[in-house]
Amino acid sequence: MQGVVPTVRRSKKETAGSPTSNQVLEGMSGPRPVVLSGPSGAGKSTLLKKLLQEHGSIFGFSVSHTTRDPRPGEENGKGELGQLALCSGTRRKQPDTRQGCLRPVSRPRLLADYYFVTREVMQRDIAAGDFIEHAEFSGNLYGTSKAAVRAVQAMNRICVLDVDLQGVRNIKKTDLRPIYIFVQPPSLDVLEQRLRQRNTETEESLAKRLAAARADMESSKEPGLFDLIIVNDSLDKAYWALKEALSEEIKKAQATGQS
Repeated sequence: MQGVVPTVRRSKKETAGSPTSNQVLEGMSGPRPVVLSGPSGAGKSTLLKKLLQEHGSIFGFSVSHTTRDPRPGEENGKGELGQLALCSGTRRKQPDTRQGCLRPVSRPRLLADYYFVTREVMQRDIAAGDFIEHAEFSGNLYGTSKAAVRAVQAMNRICVLDVDLQGVRNIKKTDLRPIYIFVQPPSLDVLEQRLRQRNTETEESLAKRLAAARADMESSKEPGLFDLIIVNDSLDKAYWALKEALSEEIKKAQATGQS
């Protein structure tokens, strides 16, 4: 089958210097976050790149938390290079074992922020359920809080979260009310071709990715898990489906920016 097959299923912290649940009010009218999920090689990064090229001004930065010490020139809330519009805690080259991890995306990066907090404070807030995702990397904790995503909403910008299936289920337990979108290849054979063309996979890692993709594509059929499934066998049509799904939030952000 050619083109996109959009299956629509519409479903009826207190840390130093960081936004708190009281400061970032529930029920705000800002744009809803967008949760993107799908196997590696499905084309999420390419779709996001096109989206940011066309609508970059209405996508914002989340502020990640870390327990590492500030580097020279860094200030609380003013960190170093981060990912444009993607609410992510850390970039990792090795396999990601985070709870509901936000996947690293190889995108041009602009300045982003960190809240530098103690391990004790961050562990307390993780235990309290204040984080969407968290990870430990090189002896330091990194993570993205619910309040950080809401802070992007408060600026009337759209925050995009690239998460795995466990991350989707974790976010379902929060009150963020994002739009859930799953991007998948037209077939596992096509996915294998795409991954091989990258020349970054061993036979072992390729087999693991394909097995994970098979499981993800099967799980994506779970009723109510996603609002939209995009089968990406045509980039232009897949991008059109993505823009259509986000059109209401894009218009909302544009209207607020013009007012």
